[in-house]
Amino acid sequence: MDIRICIASPEDAEELLKIYAPYVLHTAVSFEYDVPSVEEFRRRIVFTLQKYPYLKAVSQGRIVGYAYAGPFHSRAAYAWGVESSVYVREDIRRKGVGERLYQALEKALRLQNILNINACIATPVQEDEYLNRNSVLFHQRMGYRMVGEFYRCGYKFGRWYNMVWMEKHLSEHPDEPAPVKRFPEIQREFEKML
Repeated sequence: MDIRICIASPEDAEELLKIYAPYVLHTAVSFEYDVPSVEEFRRRIVFTLQKYPYLKAVSQGRIVGYAYAGPFHSRAAYAWGVESSVYVREDIRRKGVGERLYQALEKALRLQNILNINACIATPVQEDEYLNRNSVLFHQRMGYRMVGEFYRCGYKFGRWYNMVWMEKHLSEHPDEPAPVKRFPEIQREFEKML
């Protein structure tokens, strides 16, 4: 599959939302109950791009997946960590799109001097028609390790689901880490790497 990774823009909101909506409506991958409006999704993209990367995967002129990073926590000491998310169009999962998106996301985050990537992942108590452990397995393949699990903390479709945290270190942790750069500061350099 021919895939090109690009920086997403607010104008992509409607197409990205078409990828995300089935995860809200038909799965417990997302703990949201209602599909956000296009305007709300656009606002989320704008907010993210002020500081972090928001990437899209394009194949044959169509967006087939996206990934982004956001703050892990608002306190200053957490500045070198982010939370990541990735979503791929339902009909082309397991074709390398998520892997390519995450590889590009990691390049951007390294340029920003980010050291830790954290993923908050819904997991089933027992696999069902709404949720399996594929996301955990994907993150393990990408080099993440399990760091914690919250039991029966999310309720959707009339059942309880667990949530796990996984993390990946992008680099060594020096005694004096370099300041974190905002995504716009490294955007040109990153685009040359794509």
